[in-house]
Amino acid sequence: MKLKSLIITSALLLAACGYTQAQSTQVIAHRGFWKTDGSAQNSIAALVKADSINCYGSEFDVWLTADNQLVVNHDSTFKGVNMQKSTAQQCTAVILDNGEQLPTLRQYLEKAGQLKTRLILELKSHKTPERETRAVESIVKMVKDMGLENRTEYIAFSRHATKEFIRLTPKGTPVYYLEGDLSPKELKEWGCAGPDYHFSVFKRHPEWIKESHDLGMKVNAWTVNDAKDMKWLIDHGVDFITTNVPVELQEILQ
Repeated sequence: MKLKSLIITSALLLAACGYTQAQSTQVIAHRGFWKTDGSAQNSIAALVKADSINCYGSEFDVWLTADNQLVVNHDSTFKGVNMQKSTAQQCTAVILDNGEQLPTLRQYLEKAGQLKTRLILELKSHKTPERETRAVESIVKMVKDMGLENRTEYIAFSRHATKEFIRLTPKGTPVYYLEGDLSPKELKEWGCAGPDYHFSVFKRHPEWIKESHDLGMKVNAWTVNDAKDMKWLIDHGVDFITTNVPVELQEILQ
């Protein structure tokens, strides 16, 4: 009888540990929650919809235009308009798939101020380090002026942009590097909050997840849309998963 009770207790403890681990993984909507009616990638609607389903964060992409304004879009050239070579007026004249105009960063942040979800801001890699520095300076100032410093995290593929975010944001601001070519120890030396790598990098280097945690850093994996990959990452204890299908991930976590 005692053995049976011990087995049951052990099973319950294991289940509880698994539940706790699953609950500790947070959902980030990639380019907002855009795979739903009335939405589009990097639209303000996608931000609102990510907030409406209680995502930890909504990821979005930022460019510096030719006239030094900030706009929100993923592709360097979208519907025939090059983000870096065009003016803000030319960029925002582009109509997204849901009928919205391509938003400026200011418009995006104005709406974000009414919401709760965290802002996962990716600065796209620009033509020169000087342009990236100018973009980072403008972004950091705008975020501060709009009172969103405590809700904004920064990510970049560019080493220069990553280091500039670390240099210019308030101490403790989460800044993550995306490329996948540096170890957790190297990222810690930079001052990064942790690795934000494609999930395939962690499958090649699963030890990097534990190493990051041992160094006091967080781990995010992108862009994860397959349930098997989600479950593997959850089982390995990643802190965040960025996905195009946030509702499916939420269902797995529950």
